[in-house]
Amino acid sequence: MVDRAVRSGDVAVMRLSDGGFGACQVTGVEGRVTSVYALRWHSVDRPGLGELRGVEPLKLDHHAHDGRLAHVSIGSWHAVPPGFTWIGTLPVPEGVPALSNTYSGWQSLADDVVRQRRWDRELPEAVKSAYRAAATRGQADADFGAGPVTLGAATPRLDLSGEGPMRVPSSGPVQWSALDQLPRCTALTWAGPERGLARALADHSIVSSLTWRDAPPVVDLTDTGLQHLSLAGADVREVRLSRGLHGLELASQDRGLVVYAADDGRWLHLTLTGADAGTTVPAGLHGVREVALDGSGTMSAAAVEKLKELESLRIFWRKPPGRLVDAAALASLTHLAVIEFVDGYGLDADTLPELPSLTQLSISGLRRSIVPALKARYRGTGVRLVIEGAKPDTWLAANLNNPFRDWVDDDARGGAAACKAYASAVRTIDKPLQDRGGRADEAEAALRKLVEALNSIDQKYEIIDTLRREEAFDVFMELAARAEVPALLADQWFDEWRDF
Repeated sequence: MVDRAVRSGDVAVMRLSDGGFGACQVTGVEGRVTSVYALRWHSVDRPGLGELRGVEPLKLDHHAHDGRLAHVSIGSWHAVPPGFTWIGTLPVPEGVPALSNTYSGWQSLADDVVRQRRWDRELPEAVKSAYRAAATRGQADADFGAGPVTLGAATPRLDLSGEGPMRVPSSGPVQWSALDQLPRCTALTWAGPERGLARALADHSIVSSLTWRDAPPVVDLTDTGLQHLSLAGADVREVRLSRGLHGLELASQDRGLVVYAADDGRWLHLTLTGADAGTTVPAGLHGVREVALDGSGTMSAAAVEKLKELESLRIFWRKPPGRLVDAAALASLTHLAVIEFVDGYGLDADTLPELPSLTQLSISGLRRSIVPALKARYRGTGVRLVIEGAKPDTWLAANLNNPFRDWVDDDARGGAAACKAYASAVRTIDKPLQDRGGRADEAEAALRKLVEALNSIDQKYEIIDTLRREEAFDVFMELAARAEVPALLADQWFDEWRDF
């Protein structure tokens, strides 16, 4: 849970991803939830409590925000980042509610300060005016060189990878000026060679997020206004980043990749997707302080062994068994304060070495049998231990490979029903074709039965939110592929059959 010393009125200085300092203040604590707002403050040097007295709450009016307070509620799972320092207590301004109904994490407050400052100080007025005007423009025709396509002028995300409705020429020049017709487009998806993309991004500073698949060997985004980049490509060997970029997601790469980032990545939150036991952090990023490994059933702590400035580590096992090897490598990281594990069903109470700088260990998804030993190990140590989703070992033995296993954390009966529906679908789909009488319609029936079961589960238990819907879609598409159903047809079936 949140540190018991934290009370309404407490003020923290926040280290920001642009190298400056901001501040936030607690407005209320209720159970396992703390509500906090950001102050309208940005400075080069760390402020003292006296400097923050009387500073107004930060109101967000960048992009589509309407002036609401940067005020969020934060659950106990989220550790106070190492870059936050509590400095004292001030009166909470009148009119600021004690609790917020917007839920997020601590880092979102620091990000709010940076995004608002960028809007206020860095984006040209013409760009901001066009963004606001597009809200009421209706539709617009955009032609990137392969013919015009009509889209909403307020379109926020644009897929130019060839998988969406928007078309680009298969070769030759791209008419990047078409972005002028979509002044609210802040996120792009692209695939393949560069073809003028970097120059287009530099000319359209409103675009702050890029997803680039099948990227070329050299990626140079130095002059862009990007704040987040998701990059994948088997041939990528060199990546140059803009100074303002603070979110970098890389598909697991070969050892030859070199990344050039401001201050050796000191301001980056680095995520390595598709990670496995052989994953390494690319060269050039030895200053990184926040890393997330997202990938297979076994991952190695040796991936981050050379990151001597590392403060925060998150590992998300996408497959069983959820095992961490080479954990002793973490012992040399003297700044490592926060560790989060998700679906670590292969962990033991003594997996981690002694970490003197550790302040919070959060684990979501683990064997219930190790919980007593975990609690005993960290009792009285000053380490805040947060445990969610502990499951009986016998239940896990039957459901460890079931992708709906974590749904039981939302509702025990609804989650169990989803697991049962998946198991039934697998039994049918994984039958040899001859055992199914050579009839593809039996696989279709099994897929439909799965979706109908999920419809019934959601109607009865109301557990399928946006995240669970995406998980259900991924599971459905994976089963459809196993049944040799074409992806486009499977996608159509899922949308036709589901009610959630």
